[in-house]
Amino acid sequence: MKKHLILVCILCISSLCMLSCNEKATEKITAETETVASLETNEDEVLDTSDDPILLGKTKRSQLHADPYSKWFTPTYEEYVVDTTTVKAIGSKLRDAHLTIFMGSWCEDSHLQIPSLFKVLDEAGFNPNHYTLITVSEEKDTPNGLEKGKSIINVPTIIVNMEGQEIGRIVEYPIESLEKDLEKILNGESYKHAYEE
Repeated sequence: MKKHLILVCILCISSLCMLSCNEKATEKITAETETVASLETNEDEVLDTSDDPILLGKTKRSQLHADPYSKWFTPTYEEYVVDTTTVKAIGSKLRDAHLTIFMGSWCEDSHLQIPSLFKVLDEAGFNPNHYTLITVSEEKDTPNGLEKGKSIINVPTIIVNMEGQEIGRIVEYPIESLEKDLEKILNGESYKHAYEE
């Protein structure tokens, strides 16, 4: 009798697990279908439907100011103290640069560095048309392959381009500070990001 009762319990638990997995699979298929549809009308893509959806692809800064991303973007932006002396020194060079910014909406380092970077750019009077913001998955990829050929190993990755050529990058975190690292890159000084040998 005990064996039969145990067997029935195991079968019930197995059935519940399979039902739960199937429901999650159905939810994922539905989310992926909605995601594919969103690509046709918008550059942004949402990977999942949790409280903090993962953004994928080209993203507008305004998206980070909206819920749920504003809960980390806004306080970090407001709390960051910009090194105005360094920003003034590099302002004109920075305004001539183009930045390609790879970040993860799921990534704690991105939550810390990207709002701070935007505060630096705002202080410098940086042209918002001179950056491209790309959000990636935890595998550091995007549906349209925007990361291909860019050697994105960690995020955030801030690629500094001048006249169409990469002149340096900050990977995951600055060595000294965002302002000082940008200064070295823009001045052509010797600079190695955190993962460069």
